[in-house]
Amino acid sequence: MNVFCELCESSAIQEEESDLAERKRNLKLIVISTILMILSLVSEFMFQSFFWSQALAAVVVVVSGYQVMKKGILRLLKKRVTINFLMTVATIGAFFIGHGGEGASLMLLYFIAEFLEDYAKDRSKKSITSLMKIAPNTAMVKRDDEFVEIHTHDVKIDDIIRVKHGETIPIDGVIIKGSSTINEASLTGESLPVYKNVGDEVFAGTINQDGYMEIKATKTSDQTFIAKIKTLIEGAKNRKSKTEKFIDEFAKYYTPIMILLAISVMVLPPILLGFPFESWIYRGLTLLVISCPCALALATPVSTFSALNSGSKNGILIKGGKYIEEMKKIQIVAFDKTGTLTEGSLEVKDVLSFDGALDNWFGIVCGLESMSEHPISKAIVQEAKKRNIEPLPISTFKTITGKGIIGKYDGEEFYVGNKSLFQEIGMEVLEDELNKYAKEGKTVVLFGNASKILGMITLRDKIREESKDVIKELKKRKIKTILISGDNENTVKSVQKALNIDEIYYELKPDEKQEVLQDYISRGIKVAMVGDGVNDAPSLALANVGIAMGGIGSDVSLETADIILMKDDLRNLITLFDISNKTVTITKQNIFFSISVKLLFVVLTFLGLMTLYLAVGIGDLGVTLLVILNAYRISRIRKKNGRKERK
Repeated sequence: MNVFCELCESSAIQEEESDLAERKRNLKLIVISTILMILSLVSEFMFQSFFWSQALAAVVVVVSGYQVMKKGILRLLKKRVTINFLMTVATIGAFFIGHGGEGASLMLLYFIAEFLEDYAKDRSKKSITSLMKIAPNTAMVKRDDEFVEIHTHDVKIDDIIRVKHGETIPIDGVIIKGSSTINEASLTGESLPVYKNVGDEVFAGTINQDGYMEIKATKTSDQTFIAKIKTLIEGAKNRKSKTEKFIDEFAKYYTPIMILLAISVMVLPPILLGFPFESWIYRGLTLLVISCPCALALATPVSTFSALNSGSKNGILIKGGKYIEEMKKIQIVAFDKTGTLTEGSLEVKDVLSFDGALDNWFGIVCGLESMSEHPISKAIVQEAKKRNIEPLPISTFKTITGKGIIGKYDGEEFYVGNKSLFQEIGMEVLEDELNKYAKEGKTVVLFGNASKILGMITLRDKIREESKDVIKELKKRKIKTILISGDNENTVKSVQKALNIDEIYYELKPDEKQEVLQDYISRGIKVAMVGDGVNDAPSLALANVGIAMGGIGSDVSLETADIILMKDDLRNLITLFDISNKTVTITKQNIFFSISVKLLFVVLTFLGLMTLYLAVGIGDLGVTLLVILNAYRISRIRKKNGRKERK
């Protein structure tokens, strides 16, 4: 049973329903406005009806621009000039000089841009709701010598909780009865289950794989390790600075200056110098048209949309333009190990036979392991298939929790497991040999009968084939690489050696991973984090840019991350850097070009060399078109055979 109580979900559900309703409403407004905009253009250019074209354009502004104009005016009342007010003034100005269609199209495009940005933000809000689903909401608690089901909110410290085979642990506690192997991958990222016995600590959200346990609660539901991760995510998200876009900052000065300048041009020369009002009002209106920030307003959005499109074509989901800009500044890329640099699945590396009869005993091993669901067992069975070795029939089968398997073949008893299993039956194990493989980050499985060890199998989490090339490429770009993992020292060091990673941190819990990143960030170093598990979510939230592996990533990591590599291809990380670099460069070009042309046309207007036709046709629409075409180049970035290519 995994029923969410009202306290857990009510506020989250209400907020999600409100966001969904608002998105649907805004989407309808976009569709309606687009249809009206098309009708306005048809009226103006096909039927030569100025009145109807302007009337329809005005309706477009009301439908799509109401929220934009409202925000702009409200901010203005708080003495803050934003791009929303800039859009409002430009749109109204366009109508005053008979170019309502242009003003309406500007407002509609800006409304669409706001809609897409808000949609990306809304998706990230789901991370906390997803996180709540990892641990069960009920627990079997001992009451008067019987176990009864209660909500985890009602579990008190020192309550005794029952957890059966295959169940998820509902609360943090200490084992007081039984033992089992616990799958902690959701919290630690460790690819191998961990054997736990009486006195060992267990955590909510982890899975009891093969034993019966009774646990004494040491935390309440709001104090568990998983609850702590939730708090870390919320805190990290709140600490992320929400910097204003360059255009918004520029608009604080640009908008009032241009408005005052236009009014001054209309009024001061006729009053002070006796020039004809008609001529200078015309120049003032022309200046107002020139101040229309179509190209300037679109400089960032069109570059961003082009980058999002390029990312989408390459299997990269980017949740907002600010993350594209942040990638340009990244100095360090921090990687999780399991499921990120590695595939998160074990593979057999070495098979050593001590009796020269590998095929014979490997068939027995396969027969034993095929009766277990342990990740090690699955990897060994897969290796046997590769070698075309059939599993031999096992007559009896017994699992020794945390140690291995015992079974009979042809009347003789055989053992498969770790050194503890063989030491229990009085055999000497080759400690030097075991230590050698342990230092290489390998897990060792021994096989033998009642009298001797017959062979040894080593396994290791498989490193992604593209990982080495990605690390090498990052080094070429002068970007430092670090590995932060919950795995043990030997395993992490072996990955570092294989991939030539600059720096490693091992045996870390989620809060300790955050501390590593926080140390860099506090020194002003820009950090990107790449991960896939729940244990990575706090770090993904804290990093300047959080990047999740999409194919195998947990719901929490996918919702928390700023960018998702949907195809689980690390080479897309390099493509992402290419997209970021190109986008930032083109955005700067577009902004510089837009402002330069505006300033040039302002000078020409004062000299009386500018007409409304030139102001609209070249200074506004012409520059806007060039900005769009320049931004289109970003969408041409491609990845081919592991390498980036521009067509």
